[in-house]
Amino acid sequence: MSAYLLEWLSLLGRWLHLVAGIAWIGSSFYFIWLDNHLVTPTDPALARRGVAGELWSVHGGGFYNAHKYRVAPETLPPVLHWFYWEAYTTFLSGFFLLCLLYYGQAEVYLVDPTVSAVSKPAAIAIGIAFLIGGWLIYDGLCRSPLGRNARALAVALTVLLSAAAWALCHLFSGRGAYMEFGAMLGTIMVANVFFVIIPGQRELVRAKQEGREPDPKHGIAGKLRSTHNTYFTLPVLFVMISHHYAMTYGARENWLVLIAICAAGVSMRLYFVARHKAHERNGRTSLLPAALGLLTLAGVAFALMPRPRGGDARGGLAANGGFVRIQAIVAQRCISCHSPNPTQSGFTAAPNGLLLDTPERILAHTEQMRQQIATRAMPLGNITGITEEERTEMLTWIDRGAPH
Repeated sequence: MSAYLLEWLSLLGRWLHLVAGIAWIGSSFYFIWLDNHLVTPTDPALARRGVAGELWSVHGGGFYNAHKYRVAPETLPPVLHWFYWEAYTTFLSGFFLLCLLYYGQAEVYLVDPTVSAVSKPAAIAIGIAFLIGGWLIYDGLCRSPLGRNARALAVALTVLLSAAAWALCHLFSGRGAYMEFGAMLGTIMVANVFFVIIPGQRELVRAKQEGREPDPKHGIAGKLRSTHNTYFTLPVLFVMISHHYAMTYGARENWLVLIAICAAGVSMRLYFVARHKAHERNGRTSLLPAALGLLTLAGVAFALMPRPRGGDARGGLAANGGFVRIQAIVAQRCISCHSPNPTQSGFTAAPNGLLLDTPERILAHTEQMRQQIATRAMPLGNITGITEEERTEMLTWIDRGAPH
C-alpha cells in the first residue's frame, strides 16, 4: 500500500509541478518578449504620462495595447495584477517531489556507491546545502561590484555552475546529480522572484501610495534577475526530462554532457531574446548563438554515439553459456523490478513498463537493455548489486547479435 500511495503522490506532484511550471515559464517568456518588443510611443500624451514604451498585438479575436512606464504611473489603478504564485507553486511542488523521491529514496535515486561512498543522511544534507549555497553565492555575486558588469558576471556564473555540475556528478548518481543541479537552478530562479523581484515591485507600489518618488533601482534589479531567469529556463527544462534519457546522465563524463547541453540551451535562448529586438536592427538577428547551440548539441550527440565493442575475454561466460547465462543474470539483477509484479520495495509496476520476465521479452528489448547497462543507469542505485563482469557479459552478448 505504501508503494501504491507513493505512486499517486508522485503522479499528482508531477502533474502540479508541470502545470505550475507551464504557467510560470509561459508568463516569464511572454513578459521578456513584451519588454523587448516595446517601441517609443508615438502619442506625445503617453510620453508626458511617463510611458516609456508601448506595443500593439492581436490575439483571441481582439486587439491589445500594452504600455510600460519608465518607473510608475502618476496614479495607481484600483486593481493591480501580480505574477508570483506560478513561481512559488512550481518551487513548492518541485521541492515536494525532490523530498519524496530523491531524498526519501536517496538510496535508490541519489546515492550510487560506485560514484561516492556517501551515506543517505549525508547525501540529503549535501543536496540541501547545494540548493541554499547556490542561491547565496549567486545573490552575493549579483550584489557585488561584479554584478554591474554583465559579461564578467556571466563568466563567473558559468565557471561556478560548471564547478557545481562537476561536483554533483562526482558525489551522486548521474540521475540524482542532474536533478540536484536543476533543483539548484530552479531555487535560484524562484529566490529571484521571492527576494528581489516581488519586494522591489512592492516597494514601487508602496512609494506611490505614500506619495514618495519611486526609486528606479528596484525596477532595474528586477529586470536583471528576470533576464537571468529566462536564460536558466531551458537548462532547467532539460534536467526535468533528462531522467528519461540515460545516455546523458549515464555517460562516463556526464558532468561535461550536463554543462554542454545547458550551454546549448542558454545559446538558443540568447538567440530568441535577441530576435525579439530585431526591429532595432532592421529585422536582422545574428544566427551565431543558435548555430553554436545546435553545433554543441550535435557534438554531444556524436560523442555519446554507441561504439562497437571489441572482443573481451571477460565476456567468456556469456560466450560459453549463451542465452542461458544471460537469463540467469537478468533473473538475479533485473526481474525484481522488470516483472508484472515487482518484488523490489518501492515499485508497483515495472519502470517504463519494460518487462524482462520471459525469453521473448528479453530478446525484444536488447537495445534498451544495452543502453541502460552501458550507461550504468540500471539497476537504479545498483540496488541488486550487478557486477562489472556481469555488465560486460551482457554487453558482449548483445554486441554479438544476442545469440539464443
